[in-house]
Amino acid sequence: MTAPPKPLTFPQTHRLKTPAEFDRCYKRKRSASDDVLIVYACENELPHPRLGCSVSKKVGNAVVRGRYKRLFREAFRRSQHDLPPGTDFIMIPRPGPEPTQAAVTASLVRVARQAARKLGPRPAEPRPEGAP
Repeated sequence: MTAPPKPLTFPQTHRLKTPAEFDRCYKRKRSASDDVLIVYACENELPHPRLGCSVSKKVGNAVVRGRYKRLFREAFRRSQHDLPPGTDFIMIPRPGPEPTQAAVTASLVRVARQAARKLGPRPAEPRPEGAP
């Protein structure tokens, strides 16, 4: 019997919201990029990844920026179970033509893993008392 599929939702708990959360991630200075995205990463104490979007006015007007944010959120929603847990990510678009949903999703998984590797090894999980 197979396990039930993991939900592909994007609740509020999976989002970076405050300027302090964004600043903490930028100050960690761990990023990776490709021709579609730049992704900044930093650790969090949660069992799941979180996403923040940063789309500059250089990209376009409010309609275009909103479209990019929707692309980013959907890519994260679909691939959140493939991303390293306990990590915050900030996605920034690269200049150029607007990418497809498939390109953003593939790029996010690849670049987020690269950025998370730059964070270094995770501390070992504390073992329950009495465990070998």
